[in-house]
Amino acid sequence: MEEALKNGILVFTVNGKRFELPSVDPSTTLLEFLRTETCFKSPKSGCGEGGCGACVVLLSKYDPQLKRVEDFSVSSCLTLLCSLNGCAITTSDGLGNTKDGFHSIHERFAGFHASQCGYCTPGMCMSFFSALINADKANHTDPAPGFSKLTVSEAEKSIAGNLCRCTGYRPIADACKTFAADVDVEDLGLNSFWKKKDSRDIKVSKLPPYNPGKKFTTFSTSLKRESAACLDSRKYPWDTPISIDELRSLLHSNLAENGARIKLVVGNTGTGYYKETQRYDRYVDLRYIPELSVIRLDHMGIEVGAAVTISKLISFLKEEKKISLNSYGKLVSQKLAQHMEKIASPFIRNSASIGGNLVMAQRDGFPSDIATLFLCLGATICIMTSQGHEKLTFEEFSARPQLDSRNVLLSLLFPFKKEGSSTCSKFLFETYRASPRPLGNALAYVNAAFLANVSFHGNGVLINDIQLAFGAYGTKHATRAKKVEDYLTGKILSVNVLSEALKLVKHVVVPVDGTTHPDYRSSTVVSFLFEFLFCFTTVDPMMSSGLLKGITLVTEVSESNKAGYISEEKRQTLLSSAKQVVESSKEYYPVGEPMKKFGASMQASGEAVYVDDIPSPPNCLHGAFIYSTRPLAGVKGIHFGSNSIPDGIAAIITFKDIPSGGANVGSKTIFGLEPLFADDLARYAGDRIAFVVAESQRSADVAASMATVEYDTENIDSPILTVEEAVQKSSLFQVPAFVYPKQVGDFSKGMADADHKILSAELRLGSQYYFYMEAQTALAVPDEDNCMVVYASSQCPEYAGSVIASCLGVPEHNIRVVTRRVGGGFGGKAVRAMPVSTACALAALKLQCPVRIYVNRKTDMIMAGGRHPMKITYSVGFKSNGRITALHLDVLVNAGITEDVSPVIPSNFIGALKKYDWGALSFDIKVCKTNLTSKSAMRGPGEVQGSYVAEAIMEHVASVLSMEVDSIRKQNIHTFESLKLFYGHSAGDIGDYTLPDIIDKLATSSSFVQRSEMIEQYNQKTIWKKRGISRVPLVYESTQRPTPGKVSILSDGSVIVEVGGIEIGQGLWTKVKQMTAYGLSLIESSWSEELVEKVRVIQADTLSLVQGGFTAGSTTSESSCEAVRLCCKILVERLTPLKKKLQEQNGSVDWTTLICQAQFQAINLAANSYYVPESSSVQYLNYGAAVSEVEIDILTGETTILQSDIMYDCGQSLNPAVDMGQIEGAFVQGIGFFMLEEYLTNTDGLVVSDSTWTYKIPTMDTIPKSFNVQVLNSGHHEKRVLSSKASGEPPLLLASSVHCATRAAIKAARKQLKLWGKLDGSVTEFYLEVPATLPVVKTQCGLDYVEKYLETLLDLTSS
Repeated sequence: MEEALKNGILVFTVNGKRFELPSVDPSTTLLEFLRTETCFKSPKSGCGEGGCGACVVLLSKYDPQLKRVEDFSVSSCLTLLCSLNGCAITTSDGLGNTKDGFHSIHERFAGFHASQCGYCTPGMCMSFFSALINADKANHTDPAPGFSKLTVSEAEKSIAGNLCRCTGYRPIADACKTFAADVDVEDLGLNSFWKKKDSRDIKVSKLPPYNPGKKFTTFSTSLKRESAACLDSRKYPWDTPISIDELRSLLHSNLAENGARIKLVVGNTGTGYYKETQRYDRYVDLRYIPELSVIRLDHMGIEVGAAVTISKLISFLKEEKKISLNSYGKLVSQKLAQHMEKIASPFIRNSASIGGNLVMAQRDGFPSDIATLFLCLGATICIMTSQGHEKLTFEEFSARPQLDSRNVLLSLLFPFKKEGSSTCSKFLFETYRASPRPLGNALAYVNAAFLANVSFHGNGVLINDIQLAFGAYGTKHATRAKKVEDYLTGKILSVNVLSEALKLVKHVVVPVDGTTHPDYRSSTVVSFLFEFLFCFTTVDPMMSSGLLKGITLVTEVSESNKAGYISEEKRQTLLSSAKQVVESSKEYYPVGEPMKKFGASMQASGEAVYVDDIPSPPNCLHGAFIYSTRPLAGVKGIHFGSNSIPDGIAAIITFKDIPSGGANVGSKTIFGLEPLFADDLARYAGDRIAFVVAESQRSADVAASMATVEYDTENIDSPILTVEEAVQKSSLFQVPAFVYPKQVGDFSKGMADADHKILSAELRLGSQYYFYMEAQTALAVPDEDNCMVVYASSQCPEYAGSVIASCLGVPEHNIRVVTRRVGGGFGGKAVRAMPVSTACALAALKLQCPVRIYVNRKTDMIMAGGRHPMKITYSVGFKSNGRITALHLDVLVNAGITEDVSPVIPSNFIGALKKYDWGALSFDIKVCKTNLTSKSAMRGPGEVQGSYVAEAIMEHVASVLSMEVDSIRKQNIHTFESLKLFYGHSAGDIGDYTLPDIIDKLATSSSFVQRSEMIEQYNQKTIWKKRGISRVPLVYESTQRPTPGKVSILSDGSVIVEVGGIEIGQGLWTKVKQMTAYGLSLIESSWSEELVEKVRVIQADTLSLVQGGFTAGSTTSESSCEAVRLCCKILVERLTPLKKKLQEQNGSVDWTTLICQAQFQAINLAANSYYVPESSSVQYLNYGAAVSEVEIDILTGETTILQSDIMYDCGQSLNPAVDMGQIEGAFVQGIGFFMLEEYLTNTDGLVVSDSTWTYKIPTMDTIPKSFNVQVLNSGHHEKRVLSSKASGEPPLLLASSVHCATRAAIKAARKQLKLWGKLDGSVTEFYLEVPATLPVVKTQCGLDYVEKYLETLLDLTSS
């Protein structure tokens, strides 16, 4: 290694393994290297833009100045390999693994049921490990044995930037909190380590041990040599200047003057936002120039080098012992650190530089928070140009021509203000941001920073000086509101002055045309300034108490502002304690036990193999899709920028490459086919036009992004993009009679009986993207005799195989599709995955070599389809007491371009809507064909919309009658008689109908009535925050499908199981394992525990087990279990006579001996079955209910879910821990649909919410703070599989309780406006969109709420 260092060769280690790379493409990322050149596959590609955390690793490097090793998490998809010289990388499989033993992080994640599909888990573990290792280095008090120095708050925040689509985060948080010194073990949730009744000490002793004193070596001493710092720039196009002079000469050398493209590098995190396809001639690493990497602090201010990372600056600002700062310095440092912790996520802040952030803001208009903060503080910028150094004010820096790679930002200085001698003069500094997520990892709608010098006089507060900076509101650069500053300076604050200032700021801070949510942003600008200044206005205390009744939010900020600085905010945890109540059953042991998920530790370490982890076979090529950006256009050709096919491209596959005898088919369902490629006509934006095949995935992706499609729109009809256009042009799909739902009762009679009617009310619901953590992926390998093996991430490999065979024109027995596990599906890996596998197989056939694809996240989001958008028009009749007598619906379902599974949506929609007794129910549901991506099944397809529409109607009826909506709901809950009328045989027996009991029990366990009263009182006392609570019931109709199974006992007694169902994170393998052990233990019950360990469930193989069908609809686990039980029954029947015989001979017999003898006696030890549910038990109903309480911030529209309580009937759960995970995960995914996830398209129907930057799924900081779930064991259900019921999809529908609670909180805000006489419209009748994002909530509260409040104060003053 020393020789390598001397020679300037790139040297680093991964999990202690040394790598020396004499040459490397400098644009290669660490993730690309790890996944293609090493055996370490735990870092996953989730998004490729630093937005999900799936690729997080620990980076360790030696700091020669401080003489210590620094360890920090980084996003490996953005980290350039050449920047790692002399560094050490640790991945999750280096932290621990099957061979060397798992780390306690892995074991605790597994034991707390914190891994479902497992794709995000290794990155999650490394984010947490980074926080853990750094906390234990800190000079904090030593914790109790078995714990770390980490706090609960730090543990939660360490993973707040990591995304998970499966678990709902609560168990992940609990697993991390087990390491925290200040954790209350009693608050930790369901796990496989201890029993609830165990004492605290016993619980702690049962945790996998953690010893902070036993250091985990992250860095090899051989890497400490200082010579590791610089690569030889003659061997690599990578320069590491060590002085500013060297940097200047490098940037203005002959090479640079000759037009070489140069990229300046610190952390490379900017490429996560501004995707780069161009190649650079040279890379210049700025991190080795001392002046650029230091922070200097003196009495004048703080100077920050441009290469200082955001994390380093935060740490510096939080250090208290640096220097004795004056109160201004303390105030500014503290507020800056607090705000910066809400920017990006820890693994991005650890790499992203302050200078890089500001350059993106200056050059590209990046909506930076940091720029706004420094603009407010009057920072000065130093840049290096060809002429020398240039010092600029922040405004001058923003206004100068865009920086290029020849002009370098060197440092910035934010000065400290000199405090006056007057004791009555104080500085105030406050920062603000409104964003989709509280803890960052989301760009702000608006950010702001305000600095003021005020004096306190007898008649009020005088503003001596004020600086107001706003950013991200729809402007290229952060701006100062100079006119407002001038107006306020020298004035004593009063309501009048503030009111005028707010009018002025609204005119000055104006979003540019084309900005999304412009009115919301303008309103939030007003809110921030109001929040900053209002507490200093001269409001008469009597008037205040009469009108305000305590201003919770504002007074908190005000009092601390008056003191001159804000004392460090109390470290609040994101989540409070949560309860998980499960009732396990011993009747069918080990079925019913809350066992941890099979392979969970292996998933945490990253050793679980997904399709993209399979090593590439020799000569493997990689594919990427070229798709249409137009909704309906002729395709004339495909061109590249240079008019020649880029280097490294092996082929461009189109419909013309489909072999004779094959068909242009990419997917199929029982309702119809979808083409693999557009022929001469692209039919929707996102239509697959071609498949580029290249030497690497990156080359294929770059080529696809460079491709320009030449379109022809002459003589082509205009596209149909809305359901209204589809109806007008009769563009509709037929819904077969056998799947169309049946109407109930006589609608005309029901309406005639009504006292009140609502006619033709309208609702609209948008789409939702799956956001499985593992994007679509496949690997196709040609085999002998014109056969093909395809490894697919698929929920229905059998259908995929059939489609591939049709496309290639071969018999189905020529195509073997193998699926081991899927990194999240939610319906998106069913029909939508088929074209991906088929395109790979077609390319592999044409080129006669293996071809694989990992679809990049943007392409995946554009092509995937997602949930069905709908327009619903309803008319409803009801009595004065709230009893509904009749409902009619006209529903237009936007299916997109092909049928997919859309014809089942009407049935699913009505099935969930029927949860209430509507008296009479009639409907007309049209499935519309539009020029959009085909919409497909997504977790609760149709049911989510139907259930929500039912609640929206209840809310509407309640508002018309001015009654409590909960009483309207209770009034219309089914009796068993009405249930049977609406659901027929699915209703089962009266004993199965547990919903009324659940509703009552939940009211008690959640203290629903008492909390409702407390919320009423709270809302009367507070003006700026309002709370709402809602209770929502659930009825969900599940359908079982036929499913195959196969159980084989090997000679040593170990057992291999194959089932039709696919493991997609729902715990199917775990339940099947338990069922196998139970089924075989019927021969001898004492063997059940031993048998669990002997069972292995293996991957699905379409040529080994046929008729696998779809893994969908939440019932595949129970059907697979029943198929396995039938197999075990056959085997037990075969083995029982032999067992009796051996017992008679030997007195006793063990399992191994029995199997050994069975082999010897040629007993068939393999059994197949095909479970076909009886017609009377194919469909059944699931029941549950949820109570959710939220708090909205009227100033920003932010909604905080304070508490959610769920009670769900799982029958007799096959595994309560698995079902608990399904319930929590589904509910949180529902929160995404109802509150967060905006699925936006452009005017052509092309998806523009196409990245982690623009599409926001729930994160740790957006789930309920208190999340309580009870899995109800409702006893014996004769027609169910061992009395069990489904859990995967139904709980998602209960998330509408959050939306309904938000509506209740908004109602309270509108009621407040009415009390002031300032409400335009009705308190209760308003339309709350889905999702109810910040702009939606604030709009319904009133965008001019602040102004109306001040008007009310002025009215009172004048009167």
